[in-house]
Amino acid sequence: VQLQASGGGKVQTGGSLRLSCAASGRFSDYAMSWFRQAPGKEREFVATISQSGISTYYADSVKGRFRISRDNANNSVSLQMRSLKPEDTAVYYCAAARRLNTMTVSTTTPYDYWGQGTLVTVSS
Repeated sequence: VQLQASGGGKVQTGGSLRLSCAASGRFSDYAMSWFRQAPGKEREFVATISQSGISTYYADSVKGRFRISRDNANNSVSLQMRSLKPEDTAVYYCAAARRLNTMTVSTTTPYDYWGQGTLVTVSS
């Protein structure tokens, strides 16, 4: 599976952005997640969606502001981000995992493939 993230950019506080991740291969076999990494910080979990798209899970820091979705027919996953804050500034990565559980979903360990990242900058 190859992943290509896009949609990053610069936005003011309170603004919105939609990130997309295009995938090749057997996309529907994989749960998909978004992570982000701010300068000087570790990569952190943002959101995940199950293979079917029925189940989603969010980091507390983005719950209620971000929404993850997927389109298995078009091999893509999206992250709609609203009410953006300066602390959301980071490089955002999409990632694919065959198996996830509640213990490992927010760690980088179970992910088999990663996209190249797209930069989101939120100015105050």
